[in-house]
Amino acid sequence: MKYLFTIVTLSFLPMIMYGQDSNLGNWFLLFGNKQLSDKVNWHHEVQYRNYNFAGDLEQLLLRTGIGVNIAPKTNLLGGYGFIRSENYINADDKIVINEHRIFQQLITRQQLNKVGLQHRYRFEQRFVEDDFRLRFRYFLGFSLPLSSDERVNQFYLSAYNEIFINTENTIFDRNRLYGGLGLKVSDNLRFEVGYMNQFFSVGGRDQLNLVTFFNW
Repeated sequence: MKYLFTIVTLSFLPMIMYGQDSNLGNWFLLFGNKQLSDKVNWHHEVQYRNYNFAGDLEQLLLRTGIGVNIAPKTNLLGGYGFIRSENYINADDKIVINEHRIFQQLITRQQLNKVGLQHRYRFEQRFVEDDFRLRFRYFLGFSLPLSSDERVNQFYLSAYNEIFINTENTIFDRNRLYGGLGLKVSDNLRFEVGYMNQFFSVGGRDQLNLVTFFNW
């Protein structure tokens, strides 16, 4: 727990320095997984995204789905997501946009010496108010333990890049580049603190991420 306290404390320092007037956003992310059988799993997640540390909502994302292990280290999953976005239209006023999303994804995992690799291919059907959109996403993640033995309270490094591609209009939607430090408390619980930069077709944005992963 002292390692967890250290990570959380350090993650709060830059956010306190920037304060409520910062352009640096913050995401709180909770990812859960329930193994329903040897092959079937239930995925669920909550993402609470803010324009600054907290209290100025940018987006609330709720996502869930059922997956099947179709091969060793390969999972096929389909699910649904609800997304509430609050976008600024000027310095003081926001507009609320609700989205219902259906998605299908394929995840494969590899081990290259100590480095764990994850590939995720996701196809989304997006119902954004009265508009229908399609989008493809490719995620490549890396994980590297910082000790040679597998044990609890083990630190690790995490990084990923994810690109978003639309099927019409502006083809390039965005790219997310992330790096973080994680703590594996047990086989069922991990905590992670990281920094992410999003590149849009026009402009970009930075976020600090506080992430929890749990299996039950």
